Amino acid sequence: MAVEHIKLSQQGKDQLIKLKRVTGIEHWNVLCRWALCVSLAENSVPPSMKIPADSNVEMSWKVFGGRYAEVYLALLKERCVRDGFGTDPETLAQQLRLHMHRGISYLAANKSLKKIDNLIALAAS
Repeated sequence: MAVEHIKLSQQGKDQLIKLKRVTGIEHWNVLCRWALCVSLAENSVPPSMKIPADSNVEMSWKVFGGRYAEVYLALLKERCVRDGFGTDPETLAQQLRLHMHRGISYLAANKSLKKIDNLIALAAS
């Protein structure tokens, strides 16, 4: 497996708490999947930065991806190739963290996101 564990930053955790409250989605992994997809849909490469793993929120890749773990991995690999990166485990883990945290930030900053229906509408656009 290319990515074994995912640990979020405290800032990411705080943003996810807000998103849980706004959307009613209870599970971290579901919100993190939405966040990953939002970031992958963005054309720009997420800025390279050191993201601390300073929260107590962590999950295995299996929990993150669920029954669609292979689909998420394929999407991440495709994006890495498109952005000119390799698909070695270290690069995949780094890009996953960057995309996931960027997506969490995008969702948390979206003022029109007031309920789960808004999240679904965002995906449909």
